[in-house]
Amino acid sequence: MWYTIITAKRDSEGAVVAKVSTDALSPWFDGHFPGDPILPGIAQLHMVTECVEQVVQQKLVLQTLARVKFKKLIRPGDVLDIHAAAGKQESNYIFSIQHNDQQVCSGRLVLAPRKEQ
Repeated sequence: MWYTIITAKRDSEGAVVAKVSTDALSPWFDGHFPGDPILPGIAQLHMVTECVEQVVQQKLVLQTLARVKFKKLIRPGDVLDIHAAAGKQESNYIFSIQHNDQQVCSGRLVLAPRKEQ
């Protein structure tokens, strides 16, 4: 795995909260960018989706993104805090990723149950 989920649970308000650490040896960092590695945005969104999957105990697929903002760079070995609160519809999540109490990424995503093939 290219990152480690340290903790993942629901908070007192029902939101998914997780703490993850990025693996400095992740192939994501190899090509993005040599000599100045950062975690690509798609990898960040994948982490949020997988943390929600683990907590709700259901395989999910990302359907839609909205208002996604990437504000800070994520470096190899960074420990991140993920917060994803369900919106009016269960499959709608408002999320944020933080590092050292600074927002790194935020937005809204819609997740749907993954159809088995």
